[in-house]
Amino acid sequence: MNRWLKASVIALFMTAAAFMCSQAYSQEKSIVVASTTSTQDSGLFGYLLSIVKEKTGIVVKVLAQGTGQALDTARRCDADVVFVHAKSAELKFLAEGFGVKRYPVMYNDFILIGPKRRPGGNQGQGHSDGAANDQDQGRAVHFTRRPFGTNIAELALWKDASIDIAKDKGPWYKEIGQGMGAALNMASASNAYVLSDRGTWLAFANRGDLAIVVEGDKRLFNQYGVMLVNPAKCASVKEGAWSAIHRLADFPGRAKGHCRL
Repeated sequence: MNRWLKASVIALFMTAAAFMCSQAYSQEKSIVVASTTSTQDSGLFGYLLSIVKEKTGIVVKVLAQGTGQALDTARRCDADVVFVHAKSAELKFLAEGFGVKRYPVMYNDFILIGPKRRPGGNQGQGHSDGAANDQDQGRAVHFTRRPFGTNIAELALWKDASIDIAKDKGPWYKEIGQGMGAALNMASASNAYVLSDRGTWLAFANRGDLAIVVEGDKRLFNQYGVMLVNPAKCASVKEGAWSAIHRLADFPGRAKGHCRL
């Protein structure tokens, strides 16, 4: 992982922990972060959490879920901080009054993963066009994840291609409620297509016959944002969490989302 990414996210949790320790009224030395499965499956939290605990004595409790589930967890007041990657859903969360402000923290990009050799057998066509054609002709399975941030991005891509996937999907289009790592395992076992974030793909070992088949399009940009759950909606949110989010915005080059996962 990029050292600037490590520094920025460690700073986020350590700052949150430090402020929370300073609150005399709070006896519980922990914060709850509702986050995406990609932050866990990429190995990010596995690296960070032991460092945060060692430096501060604070346990960061991560609820790794789909973006939609993480936002719903926060709506139920079961988290102090939300760390997700679907800007449209995040802005809706803010508009509803459940979040105070969104700070972009880091980014990576989405990539289409699929068979190294197209199931249709014709390798002459461009792989991105061929991938869509293979799926349309039922020659390849495509796994999609709901209700996850990756699925939100994927639906926007179908729409950009003038495809009404709700109407045009066939048996090849498999909707699964699994995390990113599990979805990649299913794609590997089935030699299927799946949209993934790059960080999870890089950490994924069970690739089988899969490879990156589409990448680099500007529409595949994947921004992560962090938000404080609004204490006015959820009285259980720890007061120090707001100070932590506000402090994060002051870190040069970090709160602007310039750190790559």
